[in-house]
Amino acid sequence: MKNIVAIYDRGVALAAGRIPEAIALLLLRAALAGVFWRSGQTKVLEGGFLQIDPSQYDLFASEFSGLPLDPAIAVPVTVVAEHVFPMLLLFGIATRFSAGALLVMTLVIQLFVFPDAWWPVHSLWAAMAAILIVRGGGLFSLDAVAARLRRK
Repeated sequence: MKNIVAIYDRGVALAAGRIPEAIALLLLRAALAGVFWRSGQTKVLEGGFLQIDPSQYDLFASEFSGLPLDPAIAVPVTVVAEHVFPMLLLFGIATRFSAGALLVMTLVIQLFVFPDAWWPVHSLWAAMAAILIVRGGGLFSLDAVAARLRRK
């Protein structure tokens, strides 16, 4: 039994190292970024850089009518946010801020757009964002590179 516990402890120590954590945070950043990036892509015209699909204004006015913002404001803000913050997250730039912005978006979606989607969808997005806010982007992020440069 002692050998099993010792093997388990060694496995836990390996998994808790800097490199495994960095890999996990990179995957987490990519997963959360992917959710919002794909959503942002549904709101733009194919082939146009951030060219908003005009049908989105009608969609926001009818389907997402619970939003406290006028569609003329909500649509462009959403399109920009769903493209900028995922890109920042993917590269690990301003990770905590970007994850915080996506957490706010998640909460807005939960409260005003899809209130029945907390479990399992929005709770997972919120958990992913919370981990990135607490842990940061990890070793494989530009935030980490910037931190190393600041220390020199």
